[in-house]
Amino acid sequence: MKVSERGQITIPKLLRDRFGLSKDVEVDLVPTSNGVLIQKRTRRRHPVDAVYGVLNRPADTDKYIDEIRGR
Repeated sequence: MKVSERGQITIPKLLRDRFGLSKDVEVDLVPTSNGVLIQKRTRRRHPVDAVYGVLNRPADTDKYIDEIRGR
């Protein structure tokens, strides 16, 4: 692989497919002691974390299951 005059590189298709680097995916360039790491940018917050605890259910799961089963 070579860096072009404009500072661009081409990531081989096999690697793009393997790591989900499709068009418009943002990446970070992370300096390391051995060079530069290209890392796919991830969301700051997982979708499950965004809704965790919104239902405010009782903490006693066994009691809740008995209630919904009519015991």
